[in-house]
Amino acid sequence: MTIIYNKSANLQFRKELRNNMTKSETVLWKHLKGKQVGFKFRRQFGIGPYIIDFYCPALRFAIEVDGLTHAFEKVYEKDIERQKYLEYLGIIVKRYSSQDIFYKLDQILEDIYQTCSKLTSSVDPSLPSPS
Repeated sequence: MTIIYNKSANLQFRKELRNNMTKSETVLWKHLKGKQVGFKFRRQFGIGPYIIDFYCPALRFAIEVDGLTHAFEKVYEKDIERQKYLEYLGIIVKRYSSQDIFYKLDQILEDIYQTCSKLTSSVDPSLPSPS
């Protein structure tokens, strides 16, 4: 079986991303770390060729924070490609804009909690889940 989670080739880049998170990622991480929404999330988690902003392995749930650059066509196309790949692996992806994290944080946290709650009852235990 091919290793697709946290490839060692991307280790340094993942570390750099964790050490240089955007302000919106930092704000969201403050509320996700330590199981504050009831589930363990990891930040800058590698899946295949991609690095996911936040990932809950137990629920196969990815969260992406989109800044202004995600409005550019080429970046948007890469986002769609990434999302299709993740969904092919059975991973649910939620995207939130950086701006919404600053102005609608409570709504986003509630949405994340509700999504986690729904996924808790629908996770297929036969699918492999990285820790």
